[in-house]
Amino acid sequence: MTAWGIANEDSPIVFRDMTAASGVHFVHTRGGCGKYYLVETVTAGLCLFDYDNDGDDDIYFLNAAPLPGCKFPVPPQNALYRNDGGFRFTDVTDYAGVGDRGFGLGVSAGDYDNDGLLDLYVNNYGPNVFYRNNGDGTFRDVTQQTGTANGHRVGAGVLFLDIDGDGWLDLYVGNYIVFRDELHVFHQLTGVPVYGSPEEYEPDQDTLYRNRGDGTFENVTESSGIGAVRGTAMGMVAADFDADGDTDIFVGNDVRENFLFINDGKGVFTEEAVERGVAYNGYGDPNASMAADCADFDNDGLLDLYMTDYQSEWPVLYRNLGDMFEDVTFETGAGGKLYPYVTWGCGFADFDNDGDKDIFVGAGHINDKIELLDDTTAYRVANSVLRNDNGKFRDVSASAGDLPRLVESTRGIALSDLDGDGRIDVVALNSEAPAHVLRNETENGNHWIQIDLRRSDRNRFGVGSRVKVTAGDLVQYDEVHSGRGYQSHWGMRLHFGLGERTKVDRIEIQWHGGGTQIVEDIPADQTITIEKDGGWRPSKRG
Repeated sequence: MTAWGIANEDSPIVFRDMTAASGVHFVHTRGGCGKYYLVETVTAGLCLFDYDNDGDDDIYFLNAAPLPGCKFPVPPQNALYRNDGGFRFTDVTDYAGVGDRGFGLGVSAGDYDNDGLLDLYVNNYGPNVFYRNNGDGTFRDVTQQTGTANGHRVGAGVLFLDIDGDGWLDLYVGNYIVFRDELHVFHQLTGVPVYGSPEEYEPDQDTLYRNRGDGTFENVTESSGIGAVRGTAMGMVAADFDADGDTDIFVGNDVRENFLFINDGKGVFTEEAVERGVAYNGYGDPNASMAADCADFDNDGLLDLYMTDYQSEWPVLYRNLGDMFEDVTFETGAGGKLYPYVTWGCGFADFDNDGDKDIFVGAGHINDKIELLDDTTAYRVANSVLRNDNGKFRDVSASAGDLPRLVESTRGIALSDLDGDGRIDVVALNSEAPAHVLRNETENGNHWIQIDLRRSDRNRFGVGSRVKVTAGDLVQYDEVHSGRGYQSHWGMRLHFGLGERTKVDRIEIQWHGGGTQIVEDIPADQTITIEKDGGWRPSKRG
């Protein structure tokens, strides 16, 4: 037993491939046909969110659209799968009205109109789409009404966040490069087709929309300070990185320095990535940043950052020191065995419920012919799970059930307890291939608690709120996020592994926008809902 819970070689993290039995038959396309447009390489993310409010997460996959000169027998579209329980899903895309046929890149979910229903924003190459949840299993396109189409740009990650604490979720929209079809240049290397580099194009400016609270948004990119810099955004995550009570923004940029926007509490940001140690890796080099997630991996009360990268670059774990970060990738082992590969979607989760956050990483090269040029890497790669043992990580992928035999080129991954058994499952979107739905079947007797935050007035899902869970000698922290990983979304229901502890002594919530609340003496092994200024109750499950 470790200091935090049970974690030994006799209780491996185990994933079972449930894709065929689950009813999920989504197949991704990158929209190309041998012309090697750069945008083919960066599609796409996915979203786990409870669109029908039945207590379990449903799955929304993004797809690409045919690029110039390319035709498909059946036009690709995004897909929504309703979670029916028991690891069974039903395709409800057409009924729900969310089968966008744009070139999908990033996605997030949030309740922008405070009606208690999660809405959906899709970031495309081309005009974006904002879907309002009608509450009857259908959605309505409110892009024009809200003023959030964002022009004809190459999208990236998306974040819902409350930048100024007014209780209305604002919208951060990442943009990758300045690109149009006519700017495309076909590349070859020793006669083998290859994709170009983002360095061949101008970086773009991300967009920040402030929610007016009347169903419309105002573009505040310039006045907020976000427009002061341009980058090549990909993955991103919003959290209170400096623990001052407001929400900051980390943006991973491809082949450029990353951004860390520090919030002054009023929705005005200063970019401080260099000063705070997250612009570059520990060697002072910019990385080809892909995905980003945050969690308190060492249980010290501060949210740390993990970032994936291109081949011949280690993923980077930044430990939060309070006023800055340090690269602790090597001393913690958080790079695993991933150096030869392009790494994409990543996320923190306690897969073995031992009380610390493990890491899941998706991988696969951008070029399906890379083996003709480089025998040290591969287009299709098995994904990885890194087990956290008291702040040190071990790559335990080889013993993780079906995981090592599932070899594809993954982009977005998303993590959630899909069947309500207290174990975090995995969904992976694979480029030009079927998706994977993996059930966590880890058996070790460890306990857990899951928490839904709810408010009856504004910011109904508590986005940006901070939660402290105390169970005996184990103290853990987390925040409610909207948007994370590789241009994806998951995790509004907070999950905490408890090891051998059979109850939670105390849960303290620092509600975003103000107010602290404490609930005590909660039995383990259940999912609960905590209402602001109320008590707790068991959560509804689908």
